[in-house]
Amino acid sequence: MPSSADGCVRTADDCESGISGRMINYTERLTLLMKDIVDNVPTLSFLDVADVLVFARSGRSSAEGAFATCHCLTLPPSEPGYYFWRDRTTQRITRRSEWFVTKSPEVILGARQVKYLISFALPRFCDQSLDKSRKERLYPGADPWIAKLDTVVHELFHIDPDLSGIRRIERGDGTYSANCHGQRFFEQVAEMVHTYLTNRPDPAAYDFLRDDFNMLERRFGGVVGTSFRTYPSFPQRYIEPVTVQAPCEADSEGVSVESLRTLRMPTRYTELDLDVRQFMKETSRRLIRKGAFRAA
Repeated sequence: MPSSADGCVRTADDCESGISGRMINYTERLTLLMKDIVDNVPTLSFLDVADVLVFARSGRSSAEGAFATCHCLTLPPSEPGYYFWRDRTTQRITRRSEWFVTKSPEVILGARQVKYLISFALPRFCDQSLDKSRKERLYPGADPWIAKLDTVVHELFHIDPDLSGIRRIERGDGTYSANCHGQRFFEQVAEMVHTYLTNRPDPAAYDFLRDDFNMLERRFGGVVGTSFRTYPSFPQRYIEPVTVQAPCEADSEGVSVESLRTLRMPTRYTELDLDVRQFMKETSRRLIRKGAFRAA
């Protein structure tokens, strides 16, 4: 998508009219920040940010919900399984779905296959603050915008060093927790944030985090980010019937087998499936059509 070195974007109308827009490309800025974090935090040095695609999702500041989410694309297909339904009275299985496996979609940019997606909810992410948050005690006396830096590091830390899934959380006894968060996890994230800032990175890498959404709109005239042409949907695990439907031990007389109802969503995405979208307080709109421009 057409953009400038400072992370601003030209819209389709701007390019056609010759007028250079100055809207901030927020996902591009976040990607550059992630690269700077990886370069300055040894714990995350295993990461190649080229393996990660940052995209924007809708999230109102007034609503509850995550600020950002890490999505893994490297999980292998699941073992075959099926859905089933029981009679409430007899508890006997009365029907089931055909056998299926769950797979990860492919996202390929150029010749490179993306391993992780990190999504940011706009404008919610831009408006978060340390004030009265669970993070506040980890950053005594820090500026409110540090909450956003913490979230970026938090999502990067979810990436497993083997790039094979979401990082597993180790308990004190050496076993792994089923939960992908824990108090020690939050403390480790804060330690990495402090390490990053102690290494005196270029403020240009993170200064955009200081502004809330309203300030960004006033400064740049708008906030845009990468999204998928299937917006608000994005690449997610999907189910697929197995080629050979094996007998099932749950089957008995009267058990019906039903075909799967699958969503008609892409299972393979490329740069042609990416759009640039403007995000506003209550809504969003697509600015640049898929494949209309090459990346600058």
